Amino acid sequence: MAWFGRSRAEKPNAASREDRSKCWETRDAYFSCLDAAEVVVPGTEGSKCASQRNAYEQNCAKSWIDYFNQRRVLAEKQKPLLAQAAVQAAEARRS
Repeated sequence: MAWFGRSRAEKPNAASREDRSKCWETRDAYFSCLDAAEVVVPGTEGSKCASQRNAYEQNCAKSWIDYFNQRRVLAEKQKPLLAQAAVQAAEARRS
């Protein structure tokens, strides 16, 4: 007898290779539109990238969308730090 009255274990459907590829394609298109609109935080662009955003939301799982959006914001915050580190590394090589 199974726990909690279920007769068999239920597994969530894993995304297929095609599903993941479609998600990444629509994410890249949406983020490119955000870049062109000079928007860092996804969802704050108003109606500028509505069609790309709809495709992104239709083709990606909510958890993936949350992850990708957070990574985008973090990557933008890291850019000045990485640039500063590159300058310091270049100065250290010259010394």
